[in-house]
Amino acid sequence: MFPRWANYLLPAIVLGAVGGAFYLPVAFGLGASPKTMAVGYAPTQPVPYSHALHAGKLGIDCRYCHNTVEKTAFAALPATQTCMNCHTNLKADSVNLKPIRDSWSTGKPVPWVKVHDVADYVFFNHSAHVNHGVGCVECHGRIDRMEVVSQQKPLSMGWCLECHRDPGPHLRPRDVKVTDMNWTPGADFDGEKLKKEYGIRDTAYMQSCYTCHR
Repeated sequence: MFPRWANYLLPAIVLGAVGGAFYLPVAFGLGASPKTMAVGYAPTQPVPYSHALHAGKLGIDCRYCHNTVEKTAFAALPATQTCMNCHTNLKADSVNLKPIRDSWSTGKPVPWVKVHDVADYVFFNHSAHVNHGVGCVECHGRIDRMEVVSQQKPLSMGWCLECHRDPGPHLRPRDVKVTDMNWTPGADFDGEKLKKEYGIRDTAYMQSCYTCHR
């Protein structure tokens, strides 16, 4: 009634079940681990740039260097001109700044290494978040305290969805407080009010596949 190869179905099913019982937990554990999600990733940059000094001690606004963050999907890395606005005179002979001076004289960009990098199949728009009151610290952590920038958040799908399901607590006034690392909500803070004021769509749209995968 059954073909001869049907005799091998039961052993195959048993092997698949036993193998799956081991494979799935291992695969999930590796896929969800901080190492896989790149939490803590801090590549060596061509110039030892300290955000703790520039953004922290000196109080330079994030948007001075990342000047496209309010207008485009990509938070542009600073052009050499931006660096030279100060360093033409300040620490002009510093050995650490030689790559900046070389870039200035040759016209070739400084080969900065990207730290926060979502998968190519993910659509992420910086301007959409910043202009709707999501502070830099929500995704990047306390950049103003970092001598070497490292990835603080997993940037995973689950992590993004946590915010998309309930964006209210992650919002703040859209003025300079978006880049203010020290800002904390007061007793009168109302995230839901900001959500309505900024025209943030309902959670059904925010959790739609199309929102991030276009």
